[in-house]
Amino acid sequence: MSWFESLILGLVQGLTEFLPVSSSAHLRLTAAFSGWKDPGAAFTAITQIGTEAAVLIYFRKDIGRIISTWSRSLVKKELRSDHDAQMGWLVIVGSIPIGVLGLLFKDHIEGPFRDLRITATMLIVVGIVIGIADRLAARDETGGKHRAPKQRKGLEDLGVKDGLIFGFCQSMALVPGVSRSGATISGGLFMGYKRESAARYSFLLAIPAVLASGLFELKDAMESDHVSWGPTIFATVIAFASGYAVIAWFMKWISNKSFMPFVWYRIALGIVIIALVTAGVLSPHAAESAG
Repeated sequence: MSWFESLILGLVQGLTEFLPVSSSAHLRLTAAFSGWKDPGAAFTAITQIGTEAAVLIYFRKDIGRIISTWSRSLVKKELRSDHDAQMGWLVIVGSIPIGVLGLLFKDHIEGPFRDLRITATMLIVVGIVIGIADRLAARDETGGKHRAPKQRKGLEDLGVKDGLIFGFCQSMALVPGVSRSGATISGGLFMGYKRESAARYSFLLAIPAVLASGLFELKDAMESDHVSWGPTIFATVIAFASGYAVIAWFMKWISNKSFMPFVWYRIALGIVIIALVTAGVLSPHAAESAG
């Protein structure tokens, strides 16, 4: 991998990780359209450490408070009913599905799931799901001619059942084209949560899964002779910087904006990919090989 490729792929990772458009799909497509080798699941996982570092810094106060209260609640019973202590457990519980499914389907994630036809289908299908969830949320927030606005749930209403549902939604992002934030936020909207609450829990929930995945792939990569460490580390730093900027922008955007621009983008991109593959212009396995 060249330094220029790492710059572009790092930017793509950072700019798309937190938006509901699928960062893994865009990394895959960037390589395919540029004629580069597929950066692979290992590259994606390692550069995601950079974007998760951005999450750790942006939500540092929330994370510090949750970790502190949760750890102290292990020995102090009076803290176990505290919201921050409960959030600690809910992040752990919500991380179980993706951990289990990630290990069970590791070979598929790094192989068949990277087929561009699957990526395109997921872009379209999940895009439609996000659109429906967005419209339901907008209807609740604005009410109607004969109906008052409906109060949607916040993180203080989150329980184990909803935490697990969020977790299963997150696990869908193991397939390129789904989008971790898109799946978890739309799942939260369907369950009646506020946009900002769903996004906040989505980002917090991603921390254990992404860091574990990145460290797992890092361990394997360190035992391999095929990793371009300089460009990969450079891409991770670029992903961190661009990812932080996107988080700050996105958290403001979702408070009063619609997800529909992302929905139309996903559908259009999916249709273009299917058309190119069908016409034989683009191979469904374009750019695949050890990268």
